[in-house]
Amino acid sequence: MAALPEQAFWELVTTPDLGLDPESVSENLKAKLGDLTDEQLIAFDKFFGINMRKCFTWDLFGAAFVMAGCNDEYGFSEFRCWLISRGKAVFDNALVNADSIALCTPVYHLNEQPYPYIDEYDLIAGLLYEERNEDELPFVPSGDQPAGKRFKDKAKFLKQAYPQLFAKYWQ
Repeated sequence: MAALPEQAFWELVTTPDLGLDPESVSENLKAKLGDLTDEQLIAFDKFFGINMRKCFTWDLFGAAFVMAGCNDEYGFSEFRCWLISRGKAVFDNALVNADSIALCTPVYHLNEQPYPYIDEYDLIAGLLYEERNEDELPFVPSGDQPAGKRFKDKAKFLKQAYPQLFAKYWQ
């Protein structure tokens, strides 16, 4: 496998629907990426960056806020990593309708709270590449501000904008 097609990216990054803890999800991906060539790691990292930018929207930030109280850029980055780990269908549906994330189960819980975050999932390919080559892959930021219009964080607006997520997660 010389090049890494987008379909292969999604096969590698998608986590089985087992409600695994974030650390296990990361270890699973790291093990899979170990078999890739450097060129494939570069391609994987590029696909990851592209998808992180695609989901850098206020609409999805609002979904993360409703689901788990996400209220900062770092947390939103880790939420987007989790979203990507759920696979192409869930990801694409969320881009069109953020409330569709409510259909995504199971969600890992930490201290009895939903925890849709994977810490540094987006860095795994780059770290592996750096380990092998003593050189870093280029960092591509998602942007200064999420795309779209900022969500209103009052309960009545959130219930309107995200009815399924609100019913399932709002406390």
